[in-house]
Amino acid sequence: MRKLQLEEVQPDMGSSFKILNPSLSTTFLWHLHPEYEIVYVESAGGPRHVGDHISRYEGSDLVFIGPNIPHLNFDYGVHTACKQVVIQMKENFLGEVFFNNPEIAAIKQLFKNACYGLSFYGDTKAKVAESLKKLQSLNRFDQLLSLLQIFQQLATSTEVQVLNSNPAGNKAFEKQQKRMSFIYRYVEENYHLKPDVNQLAEMANMTTPAFCRYFKKQTKQTFTDFLNQYRISQAKNLLLQDKTITETCYAIGFEQLSYFNKTFKKLTGENPSGFKKRHL
Repeated sequence: MRKLQLEEVQPDMGSSFKILNPSLSTTFLWHLHPEYEIVYVESAGGPRHVGDHISRYEGSDLVFIGPNIPHLNFDYGVHTACKQVVIQMKENFLGEVFFNNPEIAAIKQLFKNACYGLSFYGDTKAKVAESLKKLQSLNRFDQLLSLLQIFQQLATSTEVQVLNSNPAGNKAFEKQQKRMSFIYRYVEENYHLKPDVNQLAEMANMTTPAFCRYFKKQTKQTFTDFLNQYRISQAKNLLLQDKTITETCYAIGFEQLSYFNKTFKKLTGENPSGFKKRHL
């Protein structure tokens, strides 16, 4: 879990946009960037945290995110093999006047709506997913044509969910993101100690009951569950560095080895020794 990070995005060489296949399942990357982003993740189930919206997707997910919307990497905590395709582009990636063309009216509106964060489902998700998976095998010209066709499919689809009630840049939106970023930073800096929910509530200028209600509403988790999820994420990193299970247990803030083993298995589906054996 990291403090809110600004991601620097550069187009691929010889292209006006960037295609990625990231694999960050053990990394909590809470970040934003000034580019638009299409994300498709397949054969997984994980968190969908875009702006103020928090939910869980199952099987696959397809989202289109506008500039400067904080979001979590969609494969965080995924414990199965999954494929991910990410397309990033600047607002003017096809030139300053591109969106002024009448033929592009629907796509222009799609880009405006992206400031809320959009999730697509049904046939739209299935068809766009196939196009995205083929994109990297095409030459640059055909990649661009295919991307425009993808945008048109998304722009004319009714199989879409708007993820946030306020657009990025809205004052209420920014206030919530600032508070959540503060909480994430506190956990990052104190997870291996004894994070005190009472102290955190006081630092957030809230009573403890009010903080617990707010946190549950924002993350759909209790603070303890959230903390344990982060600790186990750190545990996996340490185990992959060949730390012993006992060393890992105490390094991430657990006081009882039995509770660490129980929590690890609950969140990952396997015990620490099994995880270590499978990866090392």
